[in-house]
Amino acid sequence: MAQAVKGTRDLFGAELRWFQWIESVTHRCMARHGYEEIRTPILEEIEVFKRSVGESSDIVNKEMYDFIDKGGRHVAMRPENTAGVVRAAIQHRFFDTSDPRRLYYIGPMFRYERMQAWRYRQFWQIGAEIFGVAAPEADAENLTLLFELLRELGLSKLSLSINSVGAPESRPAFYQALRAFFDKSESQFCGDCRRRILENPLRVLDCKIPSCQAALEGHPVITDFLDEASRAHHARLKELLNALEIPFEENPRLVRGLDYYTRTAFEVLSSDLGAQSALLGGGRYDGLVKQLGGPDVPGFGWAIGLDRLAMLTQAIHGLPPGKKPALLIPMGQRAALKAMVLAREWRKAGMDIQLETRSITLKKALQTANRRGFQLAMILGDSEIDQGIITVKDLNKGLQEAIPQDGAVAYLSSSQY
Repeated sequence: MAQAVKGTRDLFGAELRWFQWIESVTHRCMARHGYEEIRTPILEEIEVFKRSVGESSDIVNKEMYDFIDKGGRHVAMRPENTAGVVRAAIQHRFFDTSDPRRLYYIGPMFRYERMQAWRYRQFWQIGAEIFGVAAPEADAENLTLLFELLRELGLSKLSLSINSVGAPESRPAFYQALRAFFDKSESQFCGDCRRRILENPLRVLDCKIPSCQAALEGHPVITDFLDEASRAHHARLKELLNALEIPFEENPRLVRGLDYYTRTAFEVLSSDLGAQSALLGGGRYDGLVKQLGGPDVPGFGWAIGLDRLAMLTQAIHGLPPGKKPALLIPMGQRAALKAMVLAREWRKAGMDIQLETRSITLKKALQTANRRGFQLAMILGDSEIDQGIITVKDLNKGLQEAIPQDGAVAYLSSSQY
């Protein structure tokens, strides 16, 4: 029997309804803040990611799905979407004006990585990017949007972890100090970290292996090497976060795993389900647009996993969002014809009605309604047609009543089904 490819899954039922609810909240929240949706292709030229994410990154080295297509082009299934959004913005000349551009996306990403709980090889992300503003006010505004979205989704036990990774021109002195530190302790690090020490020593700080984190004790701190502009940017951002009452703490090891970050790097932590854990991350990437062939336009953004959000919101809220339509059950051919007409009228009035089209007994129809989670069953037989009524059964409470057919819309509108 054919099955879904390992690391992918089918979305349906309650989990899909959580996805849809989160997406609807996201669309509303983004619109309030002036963000426009963008939908980019799943396939991109591989250079888009090599030039942005970085050839030394684990994403490019180990996790990316890439292949030569039938036209001989080397393409990749997007492992993240900031690079694709920047590519699209350059291609469609979004940066021809100096006006800020606010964009967001929702869609699937692909990474070949070890399977873990709620970590898939095809996964969904929500992301938001603001381009054209280098000031820390853009960082704070974007973070305000993020915290507003998370709180609307029901997450309340949130905190922000921030750091500044400075500007590229201020890093050589830090790299020199970091390499000097590694010269004395390189043997204590994993094989991947020893490779990173040669290629990009900043990445060692992002290693999640406990022994590597322990070996980093006493390492040089990047904020001690910041240029004056980056130092002022970081101080202003902290001032703004305090004014906005967004709780934060500084983490000198927070560098994120992608090459394109400059100045602000952050993670949002959540303890809504008990132990505190990282929920998402992002930061500033002032050189990325130019790196991908566009003008020198600053940017700031973040991305969050929709799969994990769905799991969190389900644990917080319990029952899936949305309601089942009422089930209209006709008894007999005459009732079936009348039920089709009524169902069409009620749907035109905005009601959610599912019609039972099988010629089955009332008992079996009600068993189906209970099994599928319907709250209301509306029963129409010859006697109801003759009296101009319909029998409504509340399947949760076990109560039953007759209502006029011409009052059904008002009844359904006022009920909590």
